[in-house]
Amino acid sequence: MNRIENVKSTLRASFAAAKAHDAPYRHWFLDALLPDDIVRELQAVPLPAPELETSGTREANNSTRQYFDAPNTVRFPAFGDVAGAFQAPDMIRTLGEFFGATLDGNYLRIEYAQDTEGFWLHPHTDIGAKVFTMLLYLSGDPGHDALGTDIYQDRDTHAARTAFRPNHAMVFIPANNTWHGFEPRPIPGVRQSIIINYVKPEWRAREQLAFPHDPVVSAA
Repeated sequence: MNRIENVKSTLRASFAAAKAHDAPYRHWFLDALLPDDIVRELQAVPLPAPELETSGTREANNSTRQYFDAPNTVRFPAFGDVAGAFQAPDMIRTLGEFFGATLDGNYLRIEYAQDTEGFWLHPHTDIGAKVFTMLLYLSGDPGHDALGTDIYQDRDTHAARTAFRPNHAMVFIPANNTWHGFEPRPIPGVRQSIIINYVKPEWRAREQLAFPHDPVVSAA
């Protein structure tokens, strides 16, 4: 089995064991999404953590953000394997069947996030051009168990905080109630995660996409 097929197999096993929650909106928690060797490679990718100029939104630091884009998927094999799995037609079918996501015709965008002291995010919903969101956590340094995503009932009402551990994830389909963010708190070291989105064709920053000329399809 090649590495892309191994990633897909591990993803399917994780989906089958996923825990669904309906409050404050429909979301899922998943474990063991990626093969262990892929996780180790992603944790060790030699990309420097950016120095934050400001926070509250990721867009505030656009110039230093990193993606599973065309150059990086060639440079780092683990990036290419993960992107290849999430682009594959059979995985698009699986995501649609399991999560109820309508993905055909959209584009894969994966961010390699390295958050450091001073990072925080306003509550937001991901509505607009994003049609699927998976927040997959990577780092497991001391103190990182307190660095989960904050979930909100509405823009002003905190509801819960996700667990944060390597290879654990939260999934949701963006809607007008999918409020989430990151409350300001100390961040020891570098908080690593990957943010997997499928975005609509009107997404302007084409250079961020894993396959900028190839929309996903659920049939080969």
